[in-house]
Amino acid sequence: MKKYELALVVSAKVEDEVRVAVVDKAKDAITSLGGQITNVDDWGKKQLAYEIQKMNEGFYYFIQFDAEPTIPGELEQRLRIMDNVLRYLVVNAEED
Repeated sequence: MKKYELALVVSAKVEDEVRVAVVDKAKDAITSLGGQITNVDDWGKKQLAYEIQKMNEGFYYFIQFDAEPTIPGELEQRLRIMDNVLRYLVVNAEED
């Protein structure tokens, strides 16, 4: 299994319960695909570098997980259709 990190930006215009549900849904997607979550960092509300969907702020989350090499592609497909997700990025977190 390889180490990956998911950077997730959630809309700042939703209620706290909805925001938590979006993050939980992303974590459930990782575990249902066979990945193991090792750490979740909540960076809170931050200013976006540029406007996305007429929003200037978003909640940032960084989720580290271990998974097989096929999992990130499948995870991105699921994140692409999730409501209230402004941006996402899965990167390989392996040290060279």
